[in-house]
Amino acid sequence: MKLTLISHTLCPYVQRAAIVLAEKSVAFERRDVDLANKPDWFKAASPLGKTPVLLVDSDAIFESAVICEYLDDTLLPRLHPGDALKRAQHRAWVEFGSSVLATIAAFYNAPDAAALESRRAELAGKFAQLEAVLPAQGPYFSGTGFSIVDAVFGPVFRYFDVLERAGETGFFEKLPKVRAWRAVLAARPSIQQAVGSAYAKELHHFFLARGSELSRRIVEHED
Repeated sequence: MKLTLISHTLCPYVQRAAIVLAEKSVAFERRDVDLANKPDWFKAASPLGKTPVLLVDSDAIFESAVICEYLDDTLLPRLHPGDALKRAQHRAWVEFGSSVLATIAAFYNAPDAAALESRRAELAGKFAQLEAVLPAQGPYFSGTGFSIVDAVFGPVFRYFDVLERAGETGFFEKLPKVRAWRAVLAARPSIQQAVGSAYAKELHHFFLARGSELSRRIVEHED
């Protein structure tokens, strides 16, 4: 079985699939597409027009959560809990991770200061919810074992590496468990290797190109 991950260099949803593939220690090819100029073969493979897509030989699976579920169903080690209730809870927190990504997008696209601060407060609230459910000891979302939820939040926290260097700080100041979780995820090889060496620079340029309140603040910070 040949696995090909159809990718975009900045897509956090691609990253979660790449992380799960790496945790399974399975060989796969990664193929980037230009989402501004989508080839016909990609449109056929991805009805929603988004990355990631996983090609299993010539069969396509789209949507990152579905891809991760397929990989966990078919390849060891299992990253979801064995217990059905806990597995359902983890799936719910995967969806929560997607909602955090949506808020991050609203943050970097915010057109003015009021909208930016509103999205900042929304992010603070979501991270406070995570602080409340993280285990006291960790190091991962559900304790000692790495899970798909961890694969989802590695790319979430990666945004803040770039945001903090651009002057946007304080998101995790009063959240010690989230800070510790973020640090552990950042050090995990599968998460580090889910992006290329130019990722931080490309994301920085992406933020600047938005023409948003964040773009303006980054320019001021660099001046």
